[in-house]
Amino acid sequence: MREHTMNIMAQTLHQKLAILSDAARYDASCASSGTTRRDSRDGKGLGSTEGSGICHAYAPDGRCISLLKILMTNFCIYDCAYCVNRVSSNVTRARFSVDEVVSLTLEFYRRNYIEGLFLSSGVIRNPDDTMSDMVRIAKRLRTVENFRGYIHLKTIPDAAPEIIAEAGLYADRLSINVELPTDRSVQAFAPEKNPVTIRAAMGNVRTARAASKDRSHTGKRPPVFAPAGQSTQMIVGADGATDATILTRSTSLYGDYKLRRVYYSAFSPIPDSTAKLPLIKPPLMREHRLYQADWLMRFYGFGVDEITSVAQGGNLDLEIDPKLAWALQNRHLFPLDVNRAGRDMLLRVPGFGTKTVNRILTTRRHRTLRYDDLLRLGASLKKARAFVTALDWTPGGLTDSLDLRARFAPPPEQLTLF
Repeated sequence: MREHTMNIMAQTLHQKLAILSDAARYDASCASSGTTRRDSRDGKGLGSTEGSGICHAYAPDGRCISLLKILMTNFCIYDCAYCVNRVSSNVTRARFSVDEVVSLTLEFYRRNYIEGLFLSSGVIRNPDDTMSDMVRIAKRLRTVENFRGYIHLKTIPDAAPEIIAEAGLYADRLSINVELPTDRSVQAFAPEKNPVTIRAAMGNVRTARAASKDRSHTGKRPPVFAPAGQSTQMIVGADGATDATILTRSTSLYGDYKLRRVYYSAFSPIPDSTAKLPLIKPPLMREHRLYQADWLMRFYGFGVDEITSVAQGGNLDLEIDPKLAWALQNRHLFPLDVNRAGRDMLLRVPGFGTKTVNRILTTRRHRTLRYDDLLRLGASLKKARAFVTALDWTPGGLTDSLDLRARFAPPPEQLTLF
């Protein structure tokens, strides 16, 4: 143990960064949209944050910049079966001090590499101590270094509520992982974690955010609390949960806790794992389809039952996207006349995005739309042509053709033995 401690102390900052940035890659929830706008153009402070996602922001010289995404430490007292950093895992360990994380963030910013910090951590000693160190980092950046960039803290739900409350004063976004789609799975694979405690912490964040928007009787508002909201992440493919189960849980989380995002992270097999876990990772396409379905529920008016009702065995079709799968199962509703159909139904046309639908609604006020107009308005007519009519276009029997699905599905691939 003493030798192990000495090895950790001998690590250089560069070695720690290599270990702890690699360990952070399993965290999926690193988007930065929705926060308040801050910048340092007045000559005060460091950094900036914009309403759009920092993960896709650009520096003044044109380089793409992102968040510094690291763990404070990959030491952990928990033994979650699906986690590569669990206490029983034989991985190289490292730990940043508070000063080192602050220094790294500022150095990366000054070099124009990043515009913010995404900080997570394994739990060392106890949840309160670990979360307190993370809060000290955010507080130092904000109050001492006057850092105005984006800060996302991955919150430890077992930490005291007052520590999490302080975290929200300095972080743009807080995220609390629900870990797995069902309570039963959490109890089976992470018995030291309590789903009730996780939900209570998420509820406290929701309440604090709501309270921060209320004015007092004097007209003053309380301090801003996590202006970019809260998000969560669940692992997909570690247990036997179907996509229908996952999306139903997501719908509940969005409604109950006013989440900005639910992130889906495909399970990655880890060394020396329990026999309960699968030996191979789920298809990456499954994660992609879940994000598409999530998008349909949040921005296209689809209900979870509509999406999952066409899912075979409760799982989304991996060959075609969920909107197209729904349209193929509901062909009696098509084709739609793009010059007459309402917004709700136009959003359900495969190949029509929200911007395209808005452009259609605006343009058709002034003239009757033709097929070529749809192309100019951004529609993907390879998908949409079978489901719409225009002044000079009708799909004829294409909508009801027996081979319509085959036209969209990818060609079969040769299976591999390995």
